Amino acid sequence: MQSERVSIFIDGSNLYHSLKNLGINKIDFQKLVDRLIGNRQLVLVFYYNASLDITMNLETYWKQQKFFGELRKLPSFKVVLCKLRKYKRGDKTTAYEVKGDDVHLTVDIISGAYEDTFDTAIIVSGDEDFIPALKKVQELGKKVENAYFIASASNALKKSSDNSICINQIIKDIT
Repeated sequence: MQSERVSIFIDGSNLYHSLKNLGINKIDFQKLVDRLIGNRQLVLVFYYNASLDITMNLETYWKQQKFFGELRKLPSFKVVLCKLRKYKRGDKTTAYEVKGDDVHLTVDIISGAYEDTFDTAIIVSGDEDFIPALKKVQELGKKVENAYFIASASNALKKSSDNSICINQIIKDIT
């Protein structure tokens, strides 16, 4: 009997900000993957984010590039870089926003379901904008799991998933 094939889709910005809110600046991504897949077969891990603005802080930019490089060394990891949009807030301060990550994740998860590359998709995010994509994946006969943080969880996303796991409960094992 073939082992259940699992692909993981990580909303990098959501993960980063959720960890930051917990005062955590580093996790062991391999341990996270191992905890999420259990005894199932890993197909691919997609990590979506954007490169920081090099002109804002050179040191931070290169730390992030090193981080992306380390992720790419992990087995079955695919780093998907999107755009970073710079804009002015109402108070005239500069802010940044990752653009295109949700679209890339949505395309990859639906494509994987159509192409039958996985049996189960695990989405690491609390963004309920993914619900229509998850429903399509389920219509195609695939399971969907949601890995989330308490502070950034979407109850609607959890309810739309076949299973969910609270990362707060395993955080000590992956830091």
